[in-house]
Amino acid sequence: MAETVPEVSGVSSNGHHSVSGGEALSVWRSSGQVENGTPSTSPSYWDTDDDDDEDYGLKPSQLFGKHTWKIAKFSEINKRELRSSVFDAGGYKWYILIYPQGCDVCNHLSLFLCVANHEKLLPGWSHFAQFTIAVVNKDSKKSKFSDTLHRFWKKEHDWGWKKFMELPKLHEGFIDDSDSLTIEAQVQVIRERVDRPFRCLHCGYRRELVRVYFNNVEQHCRRFVEEKRSKLGRLIEDKARWTSFGVFWLGMDQNCRRRMSREKMDVILKGVVKHFFIEKEVTSTLVMDSLYSGLKALQSQAKNKKARPSLLDAKELPAPIVSVDKDMFVLVDDVLLLLERAALEPLPTHEDKSPQNRTKDANDGEEVNNEVVERDERRLTELGRRTVEIFVLTHIFSSKIEVAYQEAIALKGRKN
Repeated sequence: MAETVPEVSGVSSNGHHSVSGGEALSVWRSSGQVENGTPSTSPSYWDTDDDDDEDYGLKPSQLFGKHTWKIAKFSEINKRELRSSVFDAGGYKWYILIYPQGCDVCNHLSLFLCVANHEKLLPGWSHFAQFTIAVVNKDSKKSKFSDTLHRFWKKEHDWGWKKFMELPKLHEGFIDDSDSLTIEAQVQVIRERVDRPFRCLHCGYRRELVRVYFNNVEQHCRRFVEEKRSKLGRLIEDKARWTSFGVFWLGMDQNCRRRMSREKMDVILKGVVKHFFIEKEVTSTLVMDSLYSGLKALQSQAKNKKARPSLLDAKELPAPIVSVDKDMFVLVDDVLLLLERAALEPLPTHEDKSPQNRTKDANDGEEVNNEVVERDERRLTELGRRTVEIFVLTHIFSSKIEVAYQEAIALKGRKN
């Protein structure tokens, strides 16, 4: 599977294109990768759009839309630009805009997603959308896809790719025998939450993105965990400071230690969303879905501690760091032991599952495809769970326990 990182461009309201600092991964992948309505053994948090908040509004499946645009007699087109018909997705109207000979570039097809009625929207409007645009090949495994996340607003109501693909490649199975070119769009409007990880994506669309961006999401979570592990490791390696901290902690009243080893969920989860939902980060939606399902896993464990884990085999689940008690996160063991464990216990490694290795030919059968997808979904749930746990541990330590320790050291210094 060939991969490129194309230039990402936005179209301003005056028609000029500006280059964004973001990146989007462009790949050739099979449109048959997504299982439609196939029974699944994935955790319930992956198979549903429910966010256990009835008052929040539309579910991701209700904010998702598809559109297929078949352009007849493509080789005869001499117009600078073409627009598709308007379609609905997520309560907004959209259209696809193409430049058959390129926009501000030569020898490329330029392709953009546009908000259709942006001039009629209320002042100050904006909304996130994760979207995929594909140029379809008669061999579905060779169709060309590009995905990105963008906040649409007045000055950036169009977004896409100047160099979506080179024009000569269109004759390699993209223009069919009747001289037609088919373009498909998938649009997921994202309703953000600031108070907790949120379900982002329609189930089928999520599964397609999981196949392509699995490694990206894992790297994102791993980078965060390794950064926190490194900081804790430096603390523990400083023998004098670690010994001093141990004396302080063990000398504290047990009830006080218990109070300091917990934090309100809403405080933690607001921090999680603020840290991980980054604008123009292509994998933000999947990272947030991973954190959402990881949080659900923690809550599920708390509800039925004696039940057999439903996400992964018990032997694959490390001992928990955090438990959920009503509206609180609670450290499950003494903080000294948990800090040492977190510093020494990295996220588990796994065999390489790059997109080209994980993508299966449709002829291999749905059973194989489902097995691959569900394995990745379970893995992403575990990544999300571990990431939330490390976030909770380091937040409680840095905002409560370490602050109390520093105050104790300062007070002791003044007395001396």
